[in-house]
Amino acid sequence: MFEPTELLLRRIRAGDSEARQQLYDRSLPLLLRWAHGRLPHCARSANDTEDLVQTTLMRALRHLDGFQSSGSGAFLAYLRQILLNEVRHEIRSQRRHGGAHMQVDDIEIVDEGRSAIEQLVSAERLEAYERALSTLSRRQQELVLLRIEFGMSWKEIALELGGNADAVRMAVSRALQQMAQAIGEGYRDDQ
Repeated sequence: MFEPTELLLRRIRAGDSEARQQLYDRSLPLLLRWAHGRLPHCARSANDTEDLVQTTLMRALRHLDGFQSSGSGAFLAYLRQILLNEVRHEIRSQRRHGGAHMQVDDIEIVDEGRSAIEQLVSAERLEAYERALSTLSRRQQELVLLRIEFGMSWKEIALELGGNADAVRMAVSRALQQMAQAIGEGYRDDQ
């Protein structure tokens, strides 16, 4: 039986270790899928992606008392932020040990195998995506993150947030259309 994250969090806070394991088991593949390719190649030697994901999950589960949920998708957004911080920490560590050319702020676009032009275009796309995402309501942001960044199916999102798969699909579609419009308007404003 599938339990939404909110219920698992309540059970964990009540001391249920089985719920803690269920949340870990559910979150691990989602976070691995999201993290795949986010760590620059030159930083992977010290810690691979799976290690960073496991560190992220363990840190999040250890600090659940300080986590304030603002909705069903909030926990994955919380994990995403912790993972980004872990990657930034790893990059800083690599910079201290000879990788001074590595960028910290744009960790999702750094890849030494790409040209400067490819990195610039990717940085602009990432900025446009983040700006457009910020124009959405919190619920729409959660839907987009769960679908686009975590690769959850319509059914998985519906189970997590409530509702049915068709309603989720339509809500995500509307949110993405709104984002596309915001990106288009941002592009026109830059011209």
